Amino acid sequence: MNPAHAPGRRPWSRRLTALSGLLALVATVLVGAGASASQAAPAAWSPKPSPMTTPWTNQVPVDKPLPEYPRPQLTRPDWSNLNGIWDFAVTGRDAGQPAAFTEQIRVPFVAESALSGVKRKITENDKLWYKRTFTVPSDWNGRRTVLNFGASDWQTTVWVNGTQVGAHKGGFDAFSYDITPQLNGGTNTVVVSVYDPTQTGGQAVGKQRINDVDPHPGGGIFYTAASGIWQTVWLEPVAAAHITRLDMTPNLGDSTLRVKVQAAGAAGRTARITVSSGGTVVGTATGAPGAETAVPVPNARLWSPDDPFLYDVRAELLDGTTAVDTVGGYAGMRSIAVAEVDNVLRPVLNGKFVFQTGTLDQGYWPDGIYTAPTDAALRYDLQAHKDLGFNMVRKHIKVEPQRWFYWADRLGLLVWQDMPAMDTGKTPDGPARTQWEAEFHAVIDQHRSSPSLVMWVDQNEGWGQYDQARIANEVKAYDPSRLVNNMSGVNCCGSVDGGNGDVVDNHIYVGPGNTAPTSTRAAVLGEFGGLGYKVPGHEWSPGNGFSYEDQASTAALNNRFTGLIDAIRVGQLPAGLSASVYTEITDVENEVNGLLTYDRQVVKVDTARVRAANQALVQASENPAPPVTLPTGLYRSLRVTTPGHTDKYVRHYDQLAFTAVVDGSSPAVLKSDATWKVVTGLANGSCYSFESRNYPGEYLRHKDFRVRRDANDGSALFKADATWCAVAGSGGVRLTSANLPGSYLRHIGSEVWLATPGGTHAWDQQALFTEDTTWAVDAPWAP
Repeated sequence: MNPAHAPGRRPWSRRLTALSGLLALVATVLVGAGASASQAAPAAWSPKPSPMTTPWTNQVPVDKPLPEYPRPQLTRPDWSNLNGIWDFAVTGRDAGQPAAFTEQIRVPFVAESALSGVKRKITENDKLWYKRTFTVPSDWNGRRTVLNFGASDWQTTVWVNGTQVGAHKGGFDAFSYDITPQLNGGTNTVVVSVYDPTQTGGQAVGKQRINDVDPHPGGGIFYTAASGIWQTVWLEPVAAAHITRLDMTPNLGDSTLRVKVQAAGAAGRTARITVSSGGTVVGTATGAPGAETAVPVPNARLWSPDDPFLYDVRAELLDGTTAVDTVGGYAGMRSIAVAEVDNVLRPVLNGKFVFQTGTLDQGYWPDGIYTAPTDAALRYDLQAHKDLGFNMVRKHIKVEPQRWFYWADRLGLLVWQDMPAMDTGKTPDGPARTQWEAEFHAVIDQHRSSPSLVMWVDQNEGWGQYDQARIANEVKAYDPSRLVNNMSGVNCCGSVDGGNGDVVDNHIYVGPGNTAPTSTRAAVLGEFGGLGYKVPGHEWSPGNGFSYEDQASTAALNNRFTGLIDAIRVGQLPAGLSASVYTEITDVENEVNGLLTYDRQVVKVDTARVRAANQALVQASENPAPPVTLPTGLYRSLRVTTPGHTDKYVRHYDQLAFTAVVDGSSPAVLKSDATWKVVTGLANGSCYSFESRNYPGEYLRHKDFRVRRDANDGSALFKADATWCAVAGSGGVRLTSANLPGSYLRHIGSEVWLATPGGTHAWDQQALFTEDTTWAVDAPWAP
C-alpha cells in the first residue's frame, strides 16, 4: 500500500523514544567544536500562548507533531519521524556550538512561533542550535540511513555524532544526507545550526521581515519572520543503489506517462515503472535510470479540478530481475498550454479553456507562522477554496511542504507557484542571484511531478528583479510542461516586464480592471480585490488591520465580492481575460482582506453565494454566450426595464442625465434629448459610445460617478469615461464602464449614475441593482 494513500501507516516512527518532557538529569557528553564535557539540563518544554487560536492549535502532539508521511511522491514503508522536542539554544551568529542547550523547542515549528514553545524574535545577529538523540531500528541493518529535512530557513549545518555531514543554503527546498558512516550502532546525537538573516541577507525571503513576534500595529503586507527548521525532519533506510526522485510528465498526445527515475549508485541497473488504478495495472515499462521512459496509460482518465483523478505509480530499481529499491507515488494525466480560442490566446487545460478563478494564498498561521499546526489544517485552506467554488490557488512567494501539493492534487486545484522573492528595493548581487536561481531549480525539481501545479511565477512586482526575460526562458526550458509567468504585476510598483513567458499579468486593486491579451501571451489578473472586513474577536492586532477597501458589513462584503466576480464574468472574460487571483483567502496578521479570518475560525462571506458566482464564471468560460452587439451609426433610445418604470428613457437636461417618461405626446425637445447615436467606443473599438442627437460631438459619460452629457475634449480620460461595454441582461443590455469595469450605467431616483454592486454610495444600493442597470435599446424617439 502506498503510504501517501494511507497516512495512518507509520511502522517505524513509533519505535523512536518520545522525547517530550525528557529532562537531562545527568551530565551529557557533547559533540562538535566548542563543546564542554557536560551541560546543564534544559528547562522543560511548554507551549507559548498563541496570539490567535486556530481550530488545530491545541491538537498538536507534543512528541510527534505532523506525524504524516512527509513525501507523498516518493514513498517507502520504513521511516522514522524526528519531529518533537529538541534541545535548543541561541548564540551569536559567529559562535560555535554552545556548551549548554538551555532551552527546548518543538520541531518543526520556527522559533518565532507559539507552537515552537520559544516565540521570540530572531535577528541577523543570532544563530539557532538544535540537538536531539535517536536510535536506528535494528530492522534497518544492511541498509543506508538517510537524514531528511523538508525545509529549514536558511543556512543549515548538520552534525551527527560530532562529525559534520552537510551544509545547505535555502529556505524552501528539501535536502538530505546519508549519515550511515557516522552512526555508532546505539544512541546517536544530531546537532543542527541555522543562521537566518531574513531580509538583511540577500536570499529569497518572500514576505518575511524581522518584526516583534507579538501582535503590533503596522507591518503592512509583510509579516513575522520564520527562522530555522520549519518542515518535518525524518530518517529513512535505503539500499546502496536507490531511487532519489520521480520526474513524471503526462503526455496526452500519445497516452503515456513520461517518467525519469532519478537514482543514486544505479550504474548497471534498470528502472521499472508500473502505473495502476484501483489495484489494476494499466501500463508498465522499463528503462535506464535518469532517462525518460514512456509508460502507456491507454484511455487515460484526465485530471482536472472537476475530476482530480490520480493513478498510483510504483517504481523499482532492478539489479537483473531483483528489485533493490521500490518506491510509490502517484500521477495525474493532464496537459496545460496556451492556445487560440475564438481568436483569443488563452490557457487550455486538457485542450480546453476553463477560466481559472483563485485566490492569493500566503500560507501563514498565527500559531505556527510558516508551518500549519496539523495536516488537517494544511488541507483546510485548500478545501476552503473548493467550498467557495475556486478552481485555482496562487501560492504567494512561499513554497509549501510536499503534503500541501498532495492535497492540491487530491482535491483538484490548479496551482500557480511563486518563487519566493528576494527583498524589495534592492538589486541582488552576483552571489545572491546564483543562490536564488539554484534554489528555484531545486524547487522545480521537488514539485515537478505534481499535476495541480500548472504555472511557475518567477518574479512579483519587481521585488529583487533582474534578468526577467532570461529567467523566464530558462524556467520554460527547465520545465517545458508548465506555463511561465515572467512577472506578476507588470503594471505595478516599478516592475519591468520581460516581455516573454506565457501570460501577461496585471495587478489591479480593487479592480477588476482591464488586462488585455497579446498575440503571444494570455491575459491574467494576478491580484485584485483586497476587500476588508474586521471580525471582532478575530483580529491579530485589534483595531490595526487594513485592507484595500473596507466593507461596513458582511452583507456589503458579499455584495461587493460577488459584484467583482460577476464583473469579470460579464466584462473581462469576453474581453480576453483568462484568469483572476483574488486577494486573499485568509487575513494575515494586519491584513484583514481575507475571505476567512486569520485564525480560520470565521468564514466572512456567504459560502453558497460565492460558490455560485465562481461557478457561473467558470461555466461562462466553458459555454460562452454570444457577444452583445449594438447597431453602430444608428439612433436609438435607452429605455428603463425596472418594473413600474418601463415608460422612462435616458435623457439629458442641463447636461446631466436623467430618466423621464417619454411617449408620443412628449415635446420634440424631450424626444430629441432621449435619442442617442450609437457609435464605436471612443476608447475601445469593441465597446460603444452614445452621441447626443441634438448636441453632436457631445457624449454620455461619467464624471465623479454622475452621468452627464459633455463635449469630447479629445483627452484619453474623456474617451474612457464616455465608452460603455455592452453585456447581456435579462430583457435588455447592461452597460459597464470601459475604464471602471464592473460599474454600470444605473438610474436611481430618476438620476443616472455610474454604480458599483456592493459599493458604499447611495446610488450603489443593492435593491433592484440588476433591474436598474438593465436597458432596452429601442427605436429612437427622434429619428
